[in-house]
Amino acid sequence: AAPAGAVSFGVKHTEGVSVEVACRGQAEVGSAPSSGTRWPLDEGTVLRFSMSRASTEVNDNKVTVSFYAEGGQPINQAGVFLTGIGISLDVDADQDGVVEKNNPNKASWTWGPEGHGAILLVSCDKESL
Repeated sequence: AAPAGAVSFGVKHTEGVSVEVACRGQAEVGSAPSSGTRWPLDEGTVLRFSMSRASTEVNDNKVTVSFYAEGGQPINQAGVFLTGIGISLDVDADQDGVVEKNNPNKASWTWGPEGHGAILLVSCDKESL
């Protein structure tokens, strides 16, 4: 996806994003700093980015990849906006209508009208939508 003539690239990202660069034939390069470092544009180079917390707004994080020609002249940029979505498996373990993150009844389950805990049913078969 790099433009013609590009020989290297650099990455900028917002604080909420972690970026790693891995080059073919080399160990993991590690976390990319927010700006300033350039990597050779080789086949097999992988740019991996992730978020460790939920966003406060839609598209509140961004990764920008800048492409450079021989000699360091900038050629073009590509960017992606990211929205981190928080997923919680917390439950109303004592069935009182309140989901509590630290409810001690989450670790066990008891059957009956005075019971507590939750049942999670997961469909793992191959259905087409």
